[in-house]
Amino acid sequence: MSMTGYAALDRAGRRWEMRSVNARGLDLRLRLPELPGLEPAARAAVAAVAARGNVALSLRLADADSGGPAGSDADALDATIATLAQVRAAAEGRGYPLAPDRATDVLAITARRARDAAPELTPDVAKADLAALAAAFAADRAREGAGLQELVAGLVDEIEVRVADAEGLAGARRDHIEAGFRSALARLRDVGLDQARVAQEVAALAVKADVTEELDRLHLHVAAARDLLAADGPVGRRLDFLTQEFNREANTLCAKSGMPAMTTIGLELKTLIDRLREQVQNVE
Repeated sequence: MSMTGYAALDRAGRRWEMRSVNARGLDLRLRLPELPGLEPAARAAVAAVAARGNVALSLRLADADSGGPAGSDADALDATIATLAQVRAAAEGRGYPLAPDRATDVLAITARRARDAAPELTPDVAKADLAALAAAFAADRAREGAGLQELVAGLVDEIEVRVADAEGLAGARRDHIEAGFRSALARLRDVGLDQARVAQEVAALAVKADVTEELDRLHLHVAAARDLLAADGPVGRRLDFLTQEFNREANTLCAKSGMPAMTTIGLELKTLIDRLREQVQNVE
């Protein structure tokens, strides 16, 4: 699941909002009015749907003086405007013309009516609101997470392809190492070449530069990443650790490459792993 999410809930006289971005742990920031039991209920609602992330939760109540959230509701505005029109028509019918209404007055009246009509925000009402808000928030994070999972899985697939490309260079790489060694020896014209000794040195170089273990470990990391992506619950920290292991093997591959084609693959792997790490930072 993604750590990025947003949800809003409009009720008569109040507006709830919950949003989150990535963080190492769970960092909860509340902007709530002073109501008994509201903060513990809010913390419990967030904890039920988020294990990591920088989460901000706010509740704004309608304010009659400033034209709070209810003042922007289209239906409420229409009702206020219709009422004011009736009042104006009645006054003018009796010979009492009224001054034009200001937009701020209309908003304030709308907010006041919504506040007066709104039920009292009791602990039970607040808990019901929070449950609905948290459900919408979790659904949004799940939607973001589905797209993120697809993106991460695609990067893991690309890494596996590059590992297979590196494995396909094994024979050509040995030939390249041998050719380079023989070329270096040929420059020493006064030194006799013992072909048996040359073969031993080539074999030693091949063993020293062997990257089979690194490639095997990369395959294991690919499998581990896929297992984590298929698992339930928070896996972001484990994926983040796994990207470090991916990078360690890619660095060793570049250091031991011995030929330009292998170096190219190692650099491509590092690029893919960097992209993977960036995306994993958003995974819960």
